[in-house]
Amino acid sequence: MNEIQAVQLFKCLADTTRLQLLSALSDGPKYVELLSQLLERSPSTVSFHLKKLEETGLVEAKKEQYYTMYSLNRTLLEKPVSQLVLGDRQQLDAQAVKEQQYRENVLKNLFEYGKLKTIPVQRKKRRIVLEKLAEHFEAGVRYPEKQVNLILADFHDDFCTLRREMIAEGIMARDKGEYWLRETETKEEL
Repeated sequence: MNEIQAVQLFKCLADTTRLQLLSALSDGPKYVELLSQLLERSPSTVSFHLKKLEETGLVEAKKEQYYTMYSLNRTLLEKPVSQLVLGDRQQLDAQAVKEQQYRENVLKNLFEYGKLKTIPVQRKKRRIVLEKLAEHFEAGVRYPEKQVNLILADFHDDFCTLRREMIAEGIMARDKGEYWLRETETKEEL
């Protein structure tokens, strides 16, 4: 279950009528009219809330002759809250691996013999390139503009654009002709 699904689930549970419906369904499947009588709510109100419960997967619907029978999805209800809140660790790890592979692929395609072939137009790729270039600056050190230009010129002739983009992306900060990595600034403030 991803974050969005978990949020929808908890929003769905934040309603008295829906909690009462889950309680009523705990002893077995029921149809709308019976649930309406048990909860003393109109059939349209019960149907509305059952639909919300069904959308989140808490309740399952099954046609039986003239009625739609609703029952609890016990596998979802038996999951620990921590698993719902923290999500599936394997899914998060797989996403991190995909992101790292994407990053490596971008760098492999944009750098040749240690030189940046072109400054990417796509913001995500440009950010990856700028973060890679930032590795050539030391944390906590303030650099004069000339030194920043020399470092960036080793990678691409358009060092002015790279320098500007590093400021715009918040990777570096600038004040009175000095440049430094912003990460150190936030760590010092904490």
